[in-house]
Order: sequence, then structure tokens, then C-alpha cells
Amino acid sequence: MTAQQRIDRAAHRAKAIRRLFPHVMLWIGIAIIVFPIYFIFSASSHTSAEIQAAPMPLGIGPHLIENYRQALFEGTKNMGTPVLVMMKNSLIMALGISVGKIVVSLLAAFAIVFFNFPLRNFCFWSIFITLMLPVEVRIMPTYKVISDLGMLNSYAGLILPMIVSATAVFLFRQFFMSIPREIAEASQIDGATPMQFFRHILTPMTRTPIAAMFVIQFIYGWNQYLWPLLITTKPEFYTLLIGINRMMSGADVQIEWQIAMATTLLAMLPPVVVVVVMQKQFIAGMTETEK
Repeated sequence: MTAQQRIDRAAHRAKAIRRLFPHVMLWIGIAIIVFPIYFIFSASSHTSAEIQAAPMPLGIGPHLIENYRQALFEGTKNMGTPVLVMMKNSLIMALGISVGKIVVSLLAAFAIVFFNFPLRNFCFWSIFITLMLPVEVRIMPTYKVISDLGMLNSYAGLILPMIVSATAVFLFRQFFMSIPREIAEASQIDGATPMQFFRHILTPMTRTPIAAMFVIQFIYGWNQYLWPLLITTKPEFYTLLIGINRMMSGADVQIEWQIAMATTLLAMLPPVVVVVVMQKQFIAGMTETEK
């Protein structure tokens, strides 16, 4: 073997290693992310005694169907609310927040961009500056208003305070500003009213940003914890995250870890389904530049 052949072989080996390294790091990252999920799935198939044993078995146990049936239709002993009820509450809250934020933000951005009225920019920046206020600053005044209106332990109380989004208003405003003014002028010449222009022209043009915003806001609404924790005291209005917290906070009752783990895994499924089903629209809405 000549010196040149040895050099070429070493270069080829180094190139192969450079190509292999990103794949190895990717698989390590996947393992780090997937292992806790598998751990939860494995724990949800065992009894509470087996979970608390040292070491806990990592295989799939024989109580998988039994544990999920109990979680979905019965709940735990210290909290008898079934997961199906809490999942329904979380789904109503997440859908209400996502749809409400999109509708309110679309109308607000439409008014700010396409109407000339006094203090228009002031109104926009007043909305935008609320991004700088932490949730803790706003949550107690909001709770007082909801309490005075008698909306504690209700779907309206869970949804209405969360349907205003400065981020969505900003994103829709930026999208509307990129739309040529000639389209609005043409609709006026054709005799369309502002709301007809909004409903029949502007909204269909905004379908990909709407889809992207729906995914973001659905996950945001589904993962809400602090606000439902404050305003729900009746088990029939508990969301999944509140239910998981209640399952693991029993003082006099032994924690049923297998049911808590099954509930945790079930709580992951709806956001994953939404992202998988709408991933194309989400990516298009976040990256599309042609209007």
C-alpha cells in the first residue's frame, strides 16, 4: 500500500467518523427523551408495591389494561374523579382558549391594521406591553374579577380570562401588514363590507398562521396548571394536571402510583396527537413567507 493510499484511507475513515458522530449524538438525545416516557409506561403496568420496590422492574407488567381501566373510569381512592372527566375538562379548556384567542386576536389585528382611528398605535402597544407583565402580577386581580362574577368552578372561569393573547395579536398584525392594500381597496370597490372582507378574503388567506397559532395555543391551554388550581375546588371541574397533583398529595391514603403514572401518560397524548395531525400546517404557518 502506497503512502497516498494510506492517506486516502485515513481521510475516508475520518470522514466516516465525522458523519457518524451527529447520528450517535442524535440517538443519545432520543434515548434521553424517550426513556422517562418508557419509564412512566412501564410503571403504569405494575402494582404500587412493585413500583416502590428497589429496583423497580423496567419490563411491561401484567396489570396494564387493569390500571388504565381504573384510571379512565374510576380514578384513585383519594380522588374518585375518573380520568375521562378530567380529560374532558382539559379538552374543553384547551379548545376554548385556543379558539377564543384566535378569534379575539384576529379581530384585534384586523381593526389595528385596516382601520384608521385615534390612538390606534397606542392601543396596539398597550396590548403588546402586557407581554412584559408576569402571570403572578395579573393572576390575583383576575381571580378577584372571576370570583365577583360567580365564575369559580365553571368552564367560563377557566377559559375567558385566558383568551386574550398579545403574542397572537402581534403575529396576526405582522401578517396583515404584509397583505397588499390593493386587495382591501378592490373589495371596497366591489361593495364588500369590512366584515365581508374579513370573513371571505382575509381569514382564508390567514389559514396557515391560524393553524400554527392553534397548535401553540392548544398546548398552552392544555398545560395550564396555576389558573385551574386557583379557581377549581370541585372535582368535576379538575383538569388532568390538577388531577395528577391531587393523586400524589394524599396524606392519609397510600398513593396509587400506577394510576398516577397511567394518568400522566394519558395527559401526554392529546398534545402529541394535535402536533402530529397538524404538523404540516404548523410548519407552513411558522415558515411561510409568500403571501
